[in-house]
Amino acid sequence: MLGTTFFGDFDLASAAIWMFWIFFAGLIYYLQTENQREGYPLIDEEGNQAAAQGLFPVPSNDKTFVLPHGRGEVTVPSGQRGDRSSLALARTSASVGSPYVPTGDPMVDGVGPAAWANRRDVPELDGHGHVKIKPLSMLPDYKVSAGRDPRGKAVVGGDGEVVGRVIDMWVDVPEQLVRFLTMDLNPEGTGQTRLIPINMARIQSDRVTVRSLFAHNFAGVPGIKSPSEVTLLEEDKIMAYYAGGTLYATPSRLGPAI
Repeated sequence: MLGTTFFGDFDLASAAIWMFWIFFAGLIYYLQTENQREGYPLIDEEGNQAAAQGLFPVPSNDKTFVLPHGRGEVTVPSGQRGDRSSLALARTSASVGSPYVPTGDPMVDGVGPAAWANRRDVPELDGHGHVKIKPLSMLPDYKVSAGRDPRGKAVVGGDGEVVGRVIDMWVDVPEQLVRFLTMDLNPEGTGQTRLIPINMARIQSDRVTVRSLFAHNFAGVPGIKSPSEVTLLEEDKIMAYYAGGTLYATPSRLGPAI
């Protein structure tokens, strides 16, 4: 009819803003529930499922992701790897929230500051499917172009004892950074090697100092299965061992410090 609009007195601006808010609320709900596919359901200190899982529910349906480079599939949330069980920890009192203390050797058991994550036991790959971290001895096109070359230098622990000698370096090829040093546990050479995270080592003119560990700790550094690859799980265990030594390498470090 002439002079009559299709929507009449309907407020299009109000409808548009309400549609936006409804869409935005749905988007937040979707993103938050999808975010709970990893690390959920939450558990309490006793290992039981927590009563309150949060404002948003854990997704009830599984989602399967196909991993790149032929590494299979992973299904979440129900297909997650179980976390570590039977940790060597004991609560200091019966009250909830009480701190836990190690019951064994925390550096070996991987608890407290020496805790490690249960990552996949496969090497990290770059975008082309190639192993990222490799020994420098296997990279003929790479060389040390700046800074001190640690190869051949003695490794000294936090107690001042010589514990080995650096014989190689591990390079993150895409990033062109040194990630680990290879140490022979005997300065004269025995073939028994361990990796040292580069960020836990101080390269000096005549030595490589690792302050977090003492001489008796180095034999316990987690080893690697392959001389040409280091897996994600091995990386985490090695890093945790060195970091945990900052507190656990010797009983004197457990006391208060000024």
